Amino acid sequence: MTTAFVFPGQGSQSVGMGKALADAFPAARRVFDEVDGALSQRLSEIIWNGPADMLTLTENAQPALMAVSLAAMRVLEEEAGVDLKRDAAFVAGHSLGEYSALAAARALSIADAARLLRTRGLAMQKAVPVGKGAMAALIGLELNEVRLVAAEAANAGICAAANDNGGGQVVLSGDKLAVERAIEFAKSRGAKRAMLLPVSAPFHCSLMQPAADAMAEALAKVSVKPPAVPVVANVLARPISDPAEIVRSLIAQVTATVRWRESVLFMAQAGVTSFYEVGAGKVLTGLNKRIAEAATASSIGVPDDISRYKAAGG
Repeated sequence: MTTAFVFPGQGSQSVGMGKALADAFPAARRVFDEVDGALSQRLSEIIWNGPADMLTLTENAQPALMAVSLAAMRVLEEEAGVDLKRDAAFVAGHSLGEYSALAAARALSIADAARLLRTRGLAMQKAVPVGKGAMAALIGLELNEVRLVAAEAANAGICAAANDNGGGQVVLSGDKLAVERAIEFAKSRGAKRAMLLPVSAPFHCSLMQPAADAMAEALAKVSVKPPAVPVVANVLARPISDPAEIVRSLIAQVTATVRWRESVLFMAQAGVTSFYEVGAGKVLTGLNKRIAEAATASSIGVPDDISRYKAAGG
């Protein structure tokens, strides 16, 4: 069995996530303490007790999801003896989850990942005035069809494919008027569903360029090491290990399409037969099952999942 560990992105957050891990395992508690210290904020209190609207704020959700993923990863290492260098062919993460993947592979420290994600969340929120941008999920159209829809809508403003999630699910991002127009075009082209998403900014499109600039500045001050295992980058859908290339990828990722479908297909074609989603929720597990039907996909986010992983021998 060849394994990949993958890490979820924004939208997977929920109040209380990671609490059972922190209560059960000192290794998990240490991760939350490290994130709190790095941010000079009791983010763990918001993660575990809410309120939900505070956790959902991009500046909190991004480091919070990373904290839960790394708490679960450190427990896997301490309790189940996981060694990424030995036990994984690849790691990957969806959008902010790429920072979790890099921290799991020791390319970034947890503290640096938390601070970078706080900067990223704030910069993405500031890049576009509230109400100017929008994102929409299109179900039932493949990426090439969605790109045609985006091109049709582009006379009303920026409109681009933000996430190619697989299973016929593609997310558009851009100016609100253009995205709304794209929804109508998508329906006329046979989309099963096309709907606006409840997000506060149009992520992964060129409107995010100010945030990409902010990340370039922030990443220039951080030490990035070669990861213990290759990281399949969102923007390239192939593995990278060179620190300079990792930095370039993280900057580009802010405005570029998250190529999740292609990333999972790459890993499956490279021999991965088992995907473990580490952290909050099961969004990637569902996507991965549809993309790589011959592989198994499961999630590890609560103590029972750790027990199952240990019982199965990984």
